[in-house]
Amino acid sequence: MSLGIVLLSATLNLNSHLPPLQPWQGSSLSLMRQDGPLTTDFELSAGEESPNYEQTNAFIKRLVAANPTQFKSITIGKSDQGRDINMMLAVEDSQFSPAMMTNNKKPTILIQAGIHAGEIDGKDAMFMLLRDIATGKRRDILSKVNILFIPILNVDGHERNSQFNRINQRGPVTMGFRTNAKNLNLNRDYAKLDTPGVRAVMEVINDFKPSLYIDVHVTDGADYQYDITYGFNPSFASDSPAIAKVLEEQFSPIIDSKLSQQGHIPGPLIFVMNKRNLKQGLAGWVASPRFSNGWGDLKGLPTILVENHSLKPYKQRVLGTYVFIDGVIDALSKQHKALHKAIETEKHNYPTELVVERGYSQSPDYIRFKGIKYKQFDSALSGHQEVKYLGEPVEYEELPVFWQKEVKAKVTVPNAFYIPPQYSNIVQKLALHGIEVETVSNTLDESTSLTQLKVSSYEFAKQPFEGRFRVSAQFEALQLSESPITEGWYKVSTQQPYSELVTHLLHPVAPDSFFAWGDFLGIFQRTEYVENYALEPYARKMLKESPKLALAFDKRISEDREFANSDEQRLEWLYEKTPFYDQAYLKYPILMSYQSK
Repeated sequence: MSLGIVLLSATLNLNSHLPPLQPWQGSSLSLMRQDGPLTTDFELSAGEESPNYEQTNAFIKRLVAANPTQFKSITIGKSDQGRDINMMLAVEDSQFSPAMMTNNKKPTILIQAGIHAGEIDGKDAMFMLLRDIATGKRRDILSKVNILFIPILNVDGHERNSQFNRINQRGPVTMGFRTNAKNLNLNRDYAKLDTPGVRAVMEVINDFKPSLYIDVHVTDGADYQYDITYGFNPSFASDSPAIAKVLEEQFSPIIDSKLSQQGHIPGPLIFVMNKRNLKQGLAGWVASPRFSNGWGDLKGLPTILVENHSLKPYKQRVLGTYVFIDGVIDALSKQHKALHKAIETEKHNYPTELVVERGYSQSPDYIRFKGIKYKQFDSALSGHQEVKYLGEPVEYEELPVFWQKEVKAKVTVPNAFYIPPQYSNIVQKLALHGIEVETVSNTLDESTSLTQLKVSSYEFAKQPFEGRFRVSAQFEALQLSESPITEGWYKVSTQQPYSELVTHLLHPVAPDSFFAWGDFLGIFQRTEYVENYALEPYARKMLKESPKLALAFDKRISEDREFANSDEQRLEWLYEKTPFYDQAYLKYPILMSYQSK
């Protein structure tokens, strides 16, 4: 059989390999239209397709032309391949500037689609909702909120489209690619800021200061009954627990009710511990700052991650997203005062200790869960037991869920971090994060105690991840007797609204710190060396003049056989004790102050 025939056959049966579907006829089907100049490409295809980049921008222009006093389109950045990243503003009475939106006293919601370009449900759902605003069907929405909408964040990945991009997702027929043109995953970039897309989002957030941030995705993983799952870091593991409690107690009931009334099944944002055996339990994920919702948690920006179920048909997912966003807007309009109060509370929370890394608990909680019946079978292909989902609903009264409650790393939060002037690139990243940085104009007060961390052991990743070779390390703390800080250094206080985010980015123990992402690889290099003919006589003289040092050398030889038998280790040990040794080697250049508050 020729390759062309194989591809044609696959195209005609795109979903034949996927588990059977449950029938669905939700009330939200009535949201679709088939006539008029603002009928979306999604609706014209009967819910099967999503428009490409050119068609998307054409529809944006039609929306703006239909209602220029309520809609505006702006370019917030350019992709690596030179495409515009566009954002729509929807607001009453042409109040399009950030100042105007602030002054109109309505909360602003930022909705983002296509950060993973194949997961594009949010784009088509929002186009329908904006169309309904433009045609007067939903006049109520802009009386409640201001809307910022990014239809496609990963525009380059969106145009790397194919019918064969996501093997476990039902539609659209043609979908974009997960990563951008440099093969970077934008939803792993919220800490390190390597991609123009996420940098553009940071600038939008800094300028418009939204009250709520929605990031729309589609799942991978197991089969279950829920079609719309969503979540945020839970209050018991959140760095902004006051915000999480408002979302849990005052937002989720409104959202879930609206989804249920329209025939959708809302579910929790959890994953599967073992994809081959659901009964082993669920994974209760707590996002770190490389992810949108983890970053938002640290930032004190209420952020909801939507994960529509990939095995549900595209039409059902898009309509569910429309209803979800409608529910979010309803909840925000009713509860924005409570949410704003929680945001202000978190801005003034300056913890003295901070959990920077978590692991899954050994002891589960238990929840009710709407699953799909499955059977296990021995696969001749994998040589392992695999799963086949049968399309029949099953209710688990008590399914274990293992939340990331285990504390793997905790740090003491310094009063301030001090960055030397040669690392101004780090300062630029902090500014994008919205973090306040001040330039040191004189020497520090003598009472300021400074600590520098020195790498005692380290390991580089065996392969690149997100375009970086990550590094993990252990550290010893050195108390500096004299301050090297002079005019031109930068001070980053942790007594500011984004205290937790500051620590996660600048403390090298944190897994999403700039250090862990490899922004300080220069400290692992030694560029001055020693000749043995010079070191040997110098070291002999040094040991003679310091009996204490000579004793330590002899002790090391007697206790460490490998050291005793290695001329390189012995001479290296001696070289480290000379004043000629590179004093910056393996020392983290950002200093920390722990002076009393």
